[in-house]
Amino acid sequence: MGCRDVHAATVLSFLCGIASVAGLFAGTLLPNWRKLRLITFNRNEKNLTVYTGLWVKCARYDGSSDCLMYDTTWYSSVDQLDLRVLQFALPLSILIAMGALLLCLIGMCNTAFRSSVPNIKLAKCLVNSAGCHLVAGLLFFLAGTVSLSPSIWVFFYNVHLNKKFEPVFAFDYAVYVTIASAGGLFMTSLLLFIWYCACKSLPSPFWQPLYSHPPSMHTYSQPYSARSRLSALEIDIPVVSHTT
Repeated sequence: MGCRDVHAATVLSFLCGIASVAGLFAGTLLPNWRKLRLITFNRNEKNLTVYTGLWVKCARYDGSSDCLMYDTTWYSSVDQLDLRVLQFALPLSILIAMGALLLCLIGMCNTAFRSSVPNIKLAKCLVNSAGCHLVAGLLFFLAGTVSLSPSIWVFFYNVHLNKKFEPVFAFDYAVYVTIASAGGLFMTSLLLFIWYCACKSLPSPFWQPLYSHPPSMHTYSQPYSARSRLSALEIDIPVVSHTT
């Protein structure tokens, strides 16, 4: 059965999941979720842009890479509802995705290091590799939903801020990083679902196992026949008949 082998699809989904979690980490830490551009009409002064993240706030002059003001206590005084929701949603999504990665790793390791002879004493502790990948796919889908929904809300909340105050607010590239990472989580989930539903036999080489176990890895039969169990030694005695 192909589901008992390590496939290219499961390896690719694991790598895609790692890349997506790394993207969520970057999006969580980047101070580039929203920028407030303050334009001055004084020729002797430079325009100022305030970059707002989930945890810090940075103010820079145009053409400068140094922060004029770097507020490290911004996380405790966030006054924008979408960023406040993201402070809870993104770490939660990262934790869920890391749990899914752990399940994927357990499933692949259990498949790769499966014993050739089953141990009856460990029968209750056996890991269902295909089940691990299925649950991991569900967790990846959940993590993608938790991170994508508030990230898209940033676009609408930005419009709300521009209507409420002045059109000086704009979203920054951390929004795109997070949305792309959430898309990667959905792709990982889709790969695992497709593999689980069609891993038995498909003609495409992409779905074929990276290696195949010998038959003894999956089936274990008794070394003796039913007849040999009846007697330890079988001797055929020839019968000679004489005719007169």
